[in-house]
Amino acid sequence: MPRLNELRMIARVAQMYHVEGQRQAEIAKHMRISQASVSRMLKKAKQEEIIRTTVVAPPGTYGLMEEKLREKFDLPEAIIVECAEDRDGAIMSRIGEAAAHFVETTLQTGEIIGVSSWSETVLKMVDNIHPMKSATAKYVVQTLGGMGAPGVQTHATHLTTRLARITGAEPLLLSAPGVAQSREAKQVMLSDQYVRETMDVFSRITMAIVGIGAVEPSRMLTRSGNVFSDRELAELGEAGAVGDISLRFFDADGKSVATPLNERVIGMPMEGLAKVDRVIGLAGGLSKTQAILGALRTGVLDVLITDKFTAARLLQMVGEDVAMPQDL
Repeated sequence: MPRLNELRMIARVAQMYHVEGQRQAEIAKHMRISQASVSRMLKKAKQEEIIRTTVVAPPGTYGLMEEKLREKFDLPEAIIVECAEDRDGAIMSRIGEAAAHFVETTLQTGEIIGVSSWSETVLKMVDNIHPMKSATAKYVVQTLGGMGAPGVQTHATHLTTRLARITGAEPLLLSAPGVAQSREAKQVMLSDQYVRETMDVFSRITMAIVGIGAVEPSRMLTRSGNVFSDRELAELGEAGAVGDISLRFFDADGKSVATPLNERVIGMPMEGLAKVDRVIGLAGGLSKTQAILGALRTGVLDVLITDKFTAARLLQMVGEDVAMPQDL
């Protein structure tokens, strides 16, 4: 019975390590074997299924739905937040809190952060981030110009500079409107030295934080003076647009939608965003569900942070049998 004797010792070593909390060096001394032998036995314990790992999801987390989102959309990471009601304001707050924790936890020293600075949800994230004590970023780059009424454009500056201060980074502002009056006006603005210096850093961004918008302008955009005319909105709808990331519009299949509006946008293009190592999308709510589905199909996102109601709708839209969470 040599194999049984071997398994008995392996089980004992596994018990000492995983149940009794002893270190490998302590086990080696107690058992009169080398630490390398202890390490091999622990590995063998997994192979023989003497050790079986079970993850018990805490209440208020949605591991199964997150797994389905990752599988369905080839998404490296998905975070689904608990929310008491399917209402935009509450959803943005919960997503902002979760995104703040994620960025705080995963930020690497020297990162160059690109931020889509016209998103209420991104602003909620910034409001919830604690000042960094260890890892600090190098730059926080504004990836979309200001837009709308000049008095409201300070929002983009505030969001970018605040995030830079919290992360110990230098802010790089995009001192131009998000949408120029014409294609020719855009070319003039792109020739500005400071605009070019900021845009030259786009290719070095290591982490981009973006909101996902529906075609219908958000409250923030509307309050800013709304850069879109009814004709432009109609053109986007006719072209099949369902949403945007930093005013780069896409259809339900995630394909880019080209309209004259795109030629006037001053900001990071979708193809540039696709090259960023980590793109974190923050969005939720009924009105944005179709836009989020399209955004996932672009293949640009690496992380989606959304709410439980929106996650259930997304999975239902791709044929998954998922029960819709009830409002608490």
